[in-house]
Amino acid sequence: MSSAFYIVLMALFILGCQGQYPTTPPPTPRHPPRPAFPALKGRLIPRRPPNNPGPLSNRNLVIFIAQELKRNITSDPKNYTGSWVGNNYCLYKGFYCDTVPDKNITGLAGIDFNGARFRGNLNFYRFISFLPDIAIFHANSNNFSGLIRPNINKLRYFYEIDLSNNGFQGGFPVSIIGAIQLTFVDVRFNTYNGRVPPRVFDIQTDVLFINNNKFTQRIPSAFGNTPARYITLANNKFIGSIPQSIGRTWRTLTEVLFLNNSLTGCLPYEIGFLRSATVFDAGFNILTGPIPQSFACLKNLQLLSLAHNQFYGRIPDSLCRLPNAYNFTLSYNYFNYIGPYCRRLVRLRKLDVRRNCIPGFQGQRPASECTGFYSIPRSCPRAGSYNVITCQNPAATLSRTQVAALQDTAPAPAPLTYKALVEPPR
Repeated sequence: MSSAFYIVLMALFILGCQGQYPTTPPPTPRHPPRPAFPALKGRLIPRRPPNNPGPLSNRNLVIFIAQELKRNITSDPKNYTGSWVGNNYCLYKGFYCDTVPDKNITGLAGIDFNGARFRGNLNFYRFISFLPDIAIFHANSNNFSGLIRPNINKLRYFYEIDLSNNGFQGGFPVSIIGAIQLTFVDVRFNTYNGRVPPRVFDIQTDVLFINNNKFTQRIPSAFGNTPARYITLANNKFIGSIPQSIGRTWRTLTEVLFLNNSLTGCLPYEIGFLRSATVFDAGFNILTGPIPQSFACLKNLQLLSLAHNQFYGRIPDSLCRLPNAYNFTLSYNYFNYIGPYCRRLVRLRKLDVRRNCIPGFQGQRPASECTGFYSIPRSCPRAGSYNVITCQNPAATLSRTQVAALQDTAPAPAPLTYKALVEPPR
């Protein structure tokens, strides 16, 4: 074989690999712009004080449904309903008023029953359907239940819903999908079950919390359509692998929790496209395979957990060069090699590698357990993708001094998603 022919052959092979495993971020989904909230032309009146709101929008309607809810509440330990008297609903505890933009008068803009711990026959949909000016509804840790019907999309200002830790059950409340202005969706700590419809990931929300339910089946490939920044799928019963489409969320996805499901398979190298990600947690699953080299491109990553899975092979030293590394947990796997940068993070207690198969480290698995694991041949689909670097300037190009300086001054993380895993009292 001539040297020229060999060079051409190798060039074609490299180009073929690049085509097979792209190193540039995939196109992000195109979402239609959120519809503008209806408003009058001209200047809006400023928000008026609750004790002097002036004319009230839908006064009779709001008072009627508030009194109906009051009659249905059998337990009100914080005495919300004690203030639900008179004709000024702006003074009702848990009711918040503001100027209604298309009417230019005061109306009911928000409900905040978070932590009220109501008991009784509380039908969420009936209550909210009588609140046509509502924008925000927060009612975690109560006893609301019932179906959420499609007409919810007729609430023209509605953009935040928090129904976590209530008594909702059945399948995912698909009618939420019709409320196209939602930017905050929180249905955690209920007993919703079954599959999550793919269209859920088309909701143009910034926050999607569906953890601590009983959702099953695979995470839809439509996951890649979501524009959400904060996503919690934790503590459900999802199966299958993390979708390759996750790479399409590279512009927005900041924190994502997959922990404590029954996910299997290998990590897609497309995770390396998540340039905005600060938190990635896939612990307590049945995932396996090596860590993709593309993780070297997660330049903003602060918290990583792959603990309690079946990952194996070398821990990429490029992972431990990430400038914002703060707490990486790889314990309870089958890794068998660790490089100098990762050893430094272990010494700094920023990397946990307990209960692996790393020679010379304390707290590892018994040798017989490691031998038994590695005696079984293992592989992942798309094996070539695990050496793909998905950025032009990965952390691996930084010098040892630069890495140390950046990691030593990295700010402590303040994640939002882990707070969603704490169940409030109900």
